[in-house]
Amino acid sequence: MEDKKLIPRRRVLGLGVALAGLCAGCAVLPAGSTESAAGSQAASGEKAADKVEKAPLEDINSVHLRDNPELYTVYDDSGVVTMYLTVSRGNDSENTNHSWAEINHYSVYDYEYMNTPRYQVNGLLQVGDENGPVVGELGYDTLTPNATVQIRGQTSSRNSQKNYKIKLKKNKGSWRGQRTIALNKHMGEGLRFRNKMAYDLIKGIDQMMGLQTQFVHLYVKDLTDSDSGVFEDYGLYTQAEQLNKTALKTHGADPNGQLYKINSFEFLRNEDIIRLTTDPAYDQTAFEALLEIKGDSDHSKLIEMLEVLNDETSSMEDELFVTYFDKENIAYWMAFQLLTGNTDTQNRNVYLYSPQNSSKWYLWDWDNDGMLRRREREIIKFSDSESWERGVSNYWGNILFRRCLQTQSYRDMLDAAMKELYAYMNKTRIQSMLEHYRGVTETYVWQMPDRMYVPITHAEYEEVLKSIWPEIEENYNYYWESYRKPMPFYIGIPQAANGQLHLNWDPSYNFKVEEIHYTVELAKDYLFNTVFFRQEDLILPELTMYTLPAGQYFLRVRATNASGYTQDAFDYYVTEAGKHYGMICFYVQPDGNIVEDTYEE
Repeated sequence: MEDKKLIPRRRVLGLGVALAGLCAGCAVLPAGSTESAAGSQAASGEKAADKVEKAPLEDINSVHLRDNPELYTVYDDSGVVTMYLTVSRGNDSENTNHSWAEINHYSVYDYEYMNTPRYQVNGLLQVGDENGPVVGELGYDTLTPNATVQIRGQTSSRNSQKNYKIKLKKNKGSWRGQRTIALNKHMGEGLRFRNKMAYDLIKGIDQMMGLQTQFVHLYVKDLTDSDSGVFEDYGLYTQAEQLNKTALKTHGADPNGQLYKINSFEFLRNEDIIRLTTDPAYDQTAFEALLEIKGDSDHSKLIEMLEVLNDETSSMEDELFVTYFDKENIAYWMAFQLLTGNTDTQNRNVYLYSPQNSSKWYLWDWDNDGMLRRREREIIKFSDSESWERGVSNYWGNILFRRCLQTQSYRDMLDAAMKELYAYMNKTRIQSMLEHYRGVTETYVWQMPDRMYVPITHAEYEEVLKSIWPEIEENYNYYWESYRKPMPFYIGIPQAANGQLHLNWDPSYNFKVEEIHYTVELAKDYLFNTVFFRQEDLILPELTMYTLPAGQYFLRVRATNASGYTQDAFDYYVTEAGKHYGMICFYVQPDGNIVEDTYEE
């Protein structure tokens, strides 16, 4: 998706931090298979069978998740595939009796407000080249609709250029083994090839699971309000394989397992939402706001894992990594995100998968168009991906990642993964990939319709290209530095009582055991040009002061360790220019009540 979704603020003060053998199978000989029996055979002239070496049986929970490498050798995905989409009205019962203009007008948020499913239209999808559909390709000899079409994405659904989900109807064929074709525009991303680049890199990383991708040039003919029309050029898209049961099977995974798309989830127990489907209080809409169900809907295994994970007395090393999570899987996934600066992965933009008969859960990479964008964000003056969103602190607010990072053996593996992937993503490899993608996509970027919406100029495009490899190097170096800082924390909403104002916040954490001091500031503006209260060197995460008159206020808290490294709080205030870190905004009402200023996503 193009726009960065803001992380929901979590009001959980008192965030506790816990300081931090697979069984070998025994070979059993068949009954009667003893040395004396073998000797007896030899004595009688019978030849004993030669012993063969057999691999020991694996425990399903000890198996590392591995992709199917042969999957990426079947099709040539290095160029651009041309697709022709003819859209027409269907019927009310299938929710396809809509116009193409309606499809492109409403965002996901409009549908939520209207409390209605996303509108669809019928579609005839044909694959070919720039001259038209090609014999032998999908839809060539088809005269009637073979698919339905709707918008896809979340915040990106507000963009002028939409992403589309094209779902081929049953018995209407498939394209490269896929019936769901997800076409992503990446409108807010100036290079338009970052997601493709990410999955091409992942192909060479054994410890990560990837997806099939392909650049697509899309043409659309609109027949929803007319009996005739011509194909209009919709520009360049990136097709990304939809991770569903079909894809699980294709990649050699268990299609019957649990699969969730993480939409906004920090691995908290969330007892009021994460329930069994048989629970009378189960609300699927609320559930899928956190975890979108893509596989088996039996949530008992998920609940079991969350119960143990959220029990701070459970051992990450001896229990959670043995039974519920693959240390290697999380370490290499995190290392990839850290090196590529794909910061919008703390609580979303990843899939959670577990095979049917296993208790282990694995992370599966998804949505990488936010990677390697630091220079581009600076150019468009959106101050994102700074402060705690760089380095390991970016993952501290997620209980799974926090507990991993508090475990020495995980940090050792993450260190190793960072070194290995940094060597793999070397300057020569990256520069070669950039030259290839530029050669394939640049023509589309700088011609209509995409030229109208590219967020950078042609000169800036050159500058951004040059920044890609240096950013990987910078991210690698900053990773080691980020351990020296205190970890971020949440600020509580001020409480007025007994003529005083009580301020409180979660305690920070330091990997190297050092004393942490806090600095508290209150101001009338988010730039803190008008600071009227400041107190330094606080040891306890709380402070009592005088009450404030009615008005708007900004509270900022920072943590500094004995080594002199400072960290912001998780909280931030959002303006058109981006995020302003480490603060909350609140209002003191005329009656003395205090209300926090919240943002809309």
